[in-house]
Amino acid sequence: MTKQLTTQVLALLMVIPMLASCTGNYAFESNVKPDNATEYFSASKVKIFNDESEFMSSFKYVGLVEGDDCQKEQHLAPPDVVNARTQARQAAYKQLANAVIFTSCVDIETKHCVAQVVCYGKAYQLGAPHEPIEQ
Repeated sequence: MTKQLTTQVLALLMVIPMLASCTGNYAFESNVKPDNATEYFSASKVKIFNDESEFMSSFKYVGLVEGDDCQKEQHLAPPDVVNARTQARQAAYKQLANAVIFTSCVDIETKHCVAQVVCYGKAYQLGAPHEPIEQ
């Protein structure tokens, strides 16, 4: 055997066990549960409107919703209106609403947060166009 061939064979013998160890059967565990994913994406099922005149179907007022975002420590990101509105949309979804009209977002002072924003809205259930909603 030539020296070059011997070196190649030795290199191959060293690489094969390393490659074989990469093909093991690994288990993956996660704390993500289907219910959590449903709740997380629930806001996407609630559409934002500016006012009732934009509704192109029958609708029913469901109730008031609110969401907030809190900056817990000075070094953390400031409160975000988008996060507060997302929480309000998730609350609307829990009330079986599929639409929301935001009335205001305000910065509030609190002992528990460095800064906090709260968004308020009205939740609605929209029906199919020109069909009444069951009461």
